[in-house]
Amino acid sequence: MLRSQEIRKTAIEMDSLKLGTGWSFEELGQPQIFLGSTYGESHPGSVHLDRFVEHSAARLGALGARGARYYATDMCDGIAQGHDGMNYSLPSREWIAGLLEIQGKASPCDGALLFSSCDKGLPGVLLAMARLDIPTVIVPGGIMQAGPDMLTLEQIGTYGSMLQRGEITEAEFRQKQKDACTGCGACQFMGTANTMQAMCEALGVALPGSALLLASSQDILTACAQAADAVMNLVHLDIRPSQILTPLAFENAMMVHAALAGSTNALLHLPALAHELGFELDADRFDELNRQIPYLANIRPSGHFPSEYLHYAGGIPAVMEEIRDFLHLEALTVTGKTLGENLESLTHSGYYESCAAGLAGTPYRREEILRPATNPLGAQGALAVLRGNIAPEGAVVKHSALPKELMSVTLRAVPFDCEEEALQAVLTHQVQPGDAVIIRYEGPKGSGMPEMFYTTEAIASDKALSSSIALITDGRFSGATRGPAIGHVSPEAAQGGPIALVEPGDLIRIDIPARRLDVVGMAGKELPTQEVEAVLARRAAKIAPKPMKKQPGVLGVYQKLAVSAMKGGYMEV
Repeated sequence: MLRSQEIRKTAIEMDSLKLGTGWSFEELGQPQIFLGSTYGESHPGSVHLDRFVEHSAARLGALGARGARYYATDMCDGIAQGHDGMNYSLPSREWIAGLLEIQGKASPCDGALLFSSCDKGLPGVLLAMARLDIPTVIVPGGIMQAGPDMLTLEQIGTYGSMLQRGEITEAEFRQKQKDACTGCGACQFMGTANTMQAMCEALGVALPGSALLLASSQDILTACAQAADAVMNLVHLDIRPSQILTPLAFENAMMVHAALAGSTNALLHLPALAHELGFELDADRFDELNRQIPYLANIRPSGHFPSEYLHYAGGIPAVMEEIRDFLHLEALTVTGKTLGENLESLTHSGYYESCAAGLAGTPYRREEILRPATNPLGAQGALAVLRGNIAPEGAVVKHSALPKELMSVTLRAVPFDCEEEALQAVLTHQVQPGDAVIIRYEGPKGSGMPEMFYTTEAIASDKALSSSIALITDGRFSGATRGPAIGHVSPEAAQGGPIALVEPGDLIRIDIPARRLDVVGMAGKELPTQEVEAVLARRAAKIAPKPMKKQPGVLGVYQKLAVSAMKGGYMEV
């Protein structure tokens, strides 16, 4: 018997309440599907999701099932940039997951379709999916089309820095702002939103080829109807997320991430999801796989093309075909089939020919957008996990976006205890070539772990600094971040991590090939390792962590319960 029908026997008020909500007696006896989404007027990535929910609901009705709509609107990191609203971004993931979990537990259903497009919405629905563990399909909400001359939203940060330096006029900047967002969907680059859409598909919890579709296309409506078919099949087979989200599925996702040069924020979200499933995702495994998998996707911010072009090149299935020999093809997916079976079906379905139609009339070839594994953009994946006396638990860098001059370098420390001070110093050239900008007390317990996007853009867009300084922080970065940025330094300063001990003039050694991040000297002079460790120990003995302001509401709860960034930044209860 269906779960929903079994519970009706004991929850005797349930039928009356649903009848009062508009259900019919016939619908009460049908399979009941939870339609959870992050719909709301918060940003372009969510404002359109109700249309997709309705499309799937109509298909469910035709299949003899009843869909019930539930909402947990997500926030927008772009709208939260430049003010304290950004402190709520990572914590919002936990509340999206919690709200959907509450509704899913309180309103028993037989399966679920979960709709989201963006940075914390998709991770939030993934966490909720794991907690509910009923047959579920994730429906990615697609992407918006690029603007004129391939303008994409992350470039607004660069143009903003150019405006502040007097390199463009106010009128020029306003025109870029006007043209950057062309409609609904996630932003048009391989930021966290598109990365997490790709991760849903790579994990096997979204349908093959459903990530990175244009939100304005007929293709995505077709995917919504197909998702309804798929969830009914999962209900029939009783296949649950816990059967799909295995360690092998996570390794598949990490390998796809490496080939895409995906957002560093995946190293927050995938470990948090693994934790919900009862196992830990080791950051060092991310690093190992990135050493094996070539970097293939020529997509912004690391590459040249807006993200819609990856779909034209064959989407995530085409990426998987290029790294097929590394993947766990036996992994189960929401089709009820294995990853290998899905890829085989797509080859004969006309899928790739349909994707390639998007390149008609353009001068571009598939191989320019998605490089073959025999001719990659980089021999290794895009991410590295660093360790050292600054980051004993680890730190993350997207080295695909790192100038060659900074792959192995020694810099002078210029520490700041908040991003605002660091940004001003960069814009006014108080920071000089050869400096390492340290921003601390911005981790999960420090301030909620906001993005350092404006500071990274100020550095990356400044020709005098972009290849001669680095930013090191216990905060995180936007998926749009490019240039010399090392984040997630753990333990964070607010927990007494050694990043809190760095003083002006300390020498910081960055060695990406060796995966090291260390203080190697003081007062501008390199010292033997033992002397450096002795100085850091003396500092630790007399310098207590900076007292953090107790935050109200959800920020206070998150500040109290959050684990380190390298573990996933989830709330441990």
